[in-house]
Amino acid sequence: MAVTLTEAAASHVAGMLNQRGSGLGLRVGTKKSGCTGYTYDVDYADAVDAGDRVFESHGVKVVVDGAALEQIDGLEIDYVRASLLHQGFEFRNPRVKNTCGCGESFNV
Repeated sequence: MAVTLTEAAASHVAGMLNQRGSGLGLRVGTKKSGCTGYTYDVDYADAVDAGDRVFESHGVKVVVDGAALEQIDGLEIDYVRASLLHQGFEFRNPRVKNTCGCGESFNV
C-alpha cells in the first residue's frame, strides 16, 4: 500500500512548504462529494494523527488518513504545468472505476 509523488510533484510540494515556512508534508485524503462519490482533499500536513499512514516520495512526506487509503491506495500524484494559467496536481488512481463528466469526482 502506498501513495506516491512524482519528482515534479515532490519538488512543487517542497517549494510550497519552504515558502510557507512550516509543515510536515502533504496531507491527502478523500471526501464525499460530486456526482460520482468522492473528491480528493489535499492540504498541508502539520501533524500525524492516530490512524494516519505516512509515505515518503523524493524526500517529501505524504500523510494519508487511514480511512481514505481504501479509495486511494496506489495513487500517484503528479504536478503538471502546461502554461502559467494551467497548472496543478494530477491524480493517477488505479482504483478509480468511474469519473464524472467534469472530472471533479470519482468512485472506486
